[in-house]
Amino acid sequence: MPDADTPLTSIRARIHAACTAADRDPDTVTLVAVSKTRGADEIAALADQGQRHFGENYLQEALDKMPALAGRGLIWHFIGPLQSNKTREVAEHFHWVHSVDRAKIARRLNDQRPADLPPLEVCLQVNLDNEDSKSGLPLAEVPALAARFGEWPRLRLRGLMAIPRADAQDHNRAAFRQLAMTLSQLRNTMPALDTLSMGMSADYPVAIEEGATLIRLGTALFGPRPPKQDG
Repeated sequence: MPDADTPLTSIRARIHAACTAADRDPDTVTLVAVSKTRGADEIAALADQGQRHFGENYLQEALDKMPALAGRGLIWHFIGPLQSNKTREVAEHFHWVHSVDRAKIARRLNDQRPADLPPLEVCLQVNLDNEDSKSGLPLAEVPALAARFGEWPRLRLRGLMAIPRADAQDHNRAAFRQLAMTLSQLRNTMPALDTLSMGMSADYPVAIEEGATLIRLGTALFGPRPPKQDG
């Protein structure tokens, strides 16, 4: 368990407070520690405090760190943009993928998921503001892609993910609410969907109030991120 006065302890307290304010069970919110650019020793230190879920954006960096952390029972989430040439290693090494945004990627992940592993947990990434700089599919295309997951038995569609604009005056409340409404509509025909991956270090209490079940925090846990090294 984490010691007193650690960032993890403080964040867990804020998660509990946000859940209480929203009349939610804190156990319905999972903290994903975004560990991109962080070394295996930093991840291990959080794992020693009881943190199990870690999110990575850069595939090769993640693959380089994973062997040193094997045997700890960590759950790995791939949360970065996903190209076709990376799907095999993601399918082989990760438990979750938050960034599926087209059928081609889903099909490749399904075909490349090892038979001895459970189905890969998947969130569809939604580009709520249609920003050219971000991955994700438009809201209008979500139902059609979600409906195709019956074709891919090695995948388990869990819900939706989004990275809203950073400059929203309402701490992204409107965007979070829109994503939650979209999931609610999908659940009319796919009641097993249960996941909203939304909320980061600057806005996660608001995301929790709007229904987030996975929150992705990096700097709030690890401190300022070091610059990514080329190569």
